[in-house]
Amino acid sequence: MIDVPYILAGALTGFVVGLTGVGGGAMMTPILLLVFNVSPVTAVATDLWFASITKLVAAKTHHKSGKIDWQIVKHLWAGSLPIAIITVTLIHFGMKFQKVSWLTEAIGFLIVLTAVGLITSPLLLKRIRPQAHGAEVKPEALKPKTTVFAGGMLGLCVALTSVGAGALGSVLLMYLYPRRMQPHTLVASDIVHAIPLALVAGIGYAFTGMVDVHMLLNLLMGSLPAVVLGSLLATKLSSRLLQTSLALVLLMVGVRTLV
Repeated sequence: MIDVPYILAGALTGFVVGLTGVGGGAMMTPILLLVFNVSPVTAVATDLWFASITKLVAAKTHHKSGKIDWQIVKHLWAGSLPIAIITVTLIHFGMKFQKVSWLTEAIGFLIVLTAVGLITSPLLLKRIRPQAHGAEVKPEALKPKTTVFAGGMLGLCVALTSVGAGALGSVLLMYLYPRRMQPHTLVASDIVHAIPLALVAGIGYAFTGMVDVHMLLNLLMGSLPAVVLGSLLATKLSSRLLQTSLALVLLMVGVRTLV
């Protein structure tokens, strides 16, 4: 059955994901919690499938642009996928996840953290980015251990809350690679990393019967065409203004989730 409010929510989130790489979990999960009053566990489980399918469509568009940094993506996967698999396995085989009272608070905390990171990242990047003084500054070399560790942190956050793959991931990549991660490369690489991560975690939740299929299908009806539009515009528009606006919205949403 068609549910227009879910379709509209999916379209809004899908457009933002395609344009900025941020929003799959940071926007959709609080929307499901606060607007639709979905239980935290169902919101996390359903959003993981929503994010993986939506970002798969976005990745096809970004792949054509050749902006994906595959070296960084592979090292993120090396950390995030094993941690996500371990986490969802523990949930499936005995962790009383349904009774974790702090789940909503954890989601709110991660959303606030993401918002603060997005807002402050330009100022911090100016301080950590060496000045060229007229000479060309070469991009950073790959940092394998640090990137794998960052991926592990993202894997844990995504498996528990569905938040982090795009939102926290983009902030971490900006800090690790301030010169190597140009805006379009950051969006494309972040989206590609998030796909198997969300899918691995989502499969684990599917076995527990926590995914709301009806809600998922309606969300995808809105997000899939919208994410294509956002992805096409991402190579033509500056996403900084939208990221700042999104950060302010996330900050308000995160605080509302916590109180």
